[in-house]
Amino acid sequence: MDSRLAADLGDLPDLLTAARDYAAGILDGLDQRPAAVPPPAAIPVPLPVQGLGGAKALELFRDRWAPGFSGSAGPRYLGFVTGGATPAALVGDWLTGTFDQNACTRQDSSAVDLERETVAWLRSLFRLKGDFSGTFVTGATMSNTVGLAIGREWLGERRGVSVARQGVAALGDVSVLSGSPHSSVYKALSMLGIGRDQLRLVPVGQDREAVDVAALDAALSKHEGPAIVVANAGTVNTVDFDDLVAIAALKERHDFWLHVDAAFGGFAALTPAHRHLVAGLDLADSLCIDLHKWLNVPYDAAVQFTRRPDLQVSVFQNSAAYLTEPGPDPDPFHLTPENSRRLRALPAWFALAAYGTAGHREIVERNVALAHRFGDAVATLPGVRLLSPVRLNVVCFAVEGDPAAVLKAVAASGEAFLTPTVHRGVPALRAAFSNWRTRPADVDRVIAVLRDIL
Repeated sequence: MDSRLAADLGDLPDLLTAARDYAAGILDGLDQRPAAVPPPAAIPVPLPVQGLGGAKALELFRDRWAPGFSGSAGPRYLGFVTGGATPAALVGDWLTGTFDQNACTRQDSSAVDLERETVAWLRSLFRLKGDFSGTFVTGATMSNTVGLAIGREWLGERRGVSVARQGVAALGDVSVLSGSPHSSVYKALSMLGIGRDQLRLVPVGQDREAVDVAALDAALSKHEGPAIVVANAGTVNTVDFDDLVAIAALKERHDFWLHVDAAFGGFAALTPAHRHLVAGLDLADSLCIDLHKWLNVPYDAAVQFTRRPDLQVSVFQNSAAYLTEPGPDPDPFHLTPENSRRLRALPAWFALAAYGTAGHREIVERNVALAHRFGDAVATLPGVRLLSPVRLNVVCFAVEGDPAAVLKAVAASGEAFLTPTVHRGVPALRAAFSNWRTRPADVDRVIAVLRDIL
């Protein structure tokens, strides 16, 4: 055994204690850590030949790289839709690395059964019926990709071909219709061989991002044969929701696969005040939920739900002498692009076990209240205009002058991080509330920074 590796093995308890103490210090100072850090120029260094050992590597990371890491786990990181990691979720993540389970098969571990239990808990959390099966994937992009891959196989089934065996060319022309699709849907269609250009935008309602159901009905009427419809339960800019019940009702007249992108909007199901926004969520054929957003578990974690696990197996099954056959309850390597996969369900299991439905409902309700607090306050600032009502947890607003300069100044202050967007042709700023640590005082600090800048 290499001498440094042997030394680290002998000193492992001390090494882990040092890492724990360092991590605890980072988390304890998270409120003071800059929300965004303009990364300094990185000067490459050569790979050590002999290696430094674990303790020296920790020192090197602390001095060389950690100063450039943002406070994205903190309460005023309002860019994208980024949750933090609740204490229990962090414990689960550390133990995921400790046990280092390859959660792909039941042949040697109960890890897959833990994932199954976690999926069942999530199904309950989002009030989905028991006919949904679910599988953990890396994030919303992969969840959308898997869901659309199943939908692609369904198209083949309807046309009497198997895309998994014959290739996407056997399908002929494919129509994918959506009102305000997330950018990951375009990426998924590219990866699946369907093509970005096959996504056909359907008109949305006036001053809305939600699809006009009558326009969708008309578009489906003009289309010959089965299609795929991508509906949204929470759009990126304004958290608008398609009418899922009305869209699903179109199946009485049209033949289509309904994929619902509910990456973070699906969490509206947790609160009685907003549950109506996701009415019909359980009518989807496939469903995307991103967990490292509003469940506040560490990256990476999402889940893909579907009613057609048989088609999912048709796409992703992997046959080898050393692997199990799919069977009625297939192992995960038959269900996603990955064969080897970390037990990313464990942090979610810890979070759900520790805080339950009530704890996560409180996070959602508090974040929604804080988004409204922010929206009300930012609308009073000079030159600011809200571009949409605050429907859930995102505030979309325009500023006079150069929005990029405003964003740069906010990031440079270290107090907050916001992201840019364009809404209905208007360059805008976007503040997304999904972190479990965020409190009213944090909103007030961000407003104070914007007031100084504007």
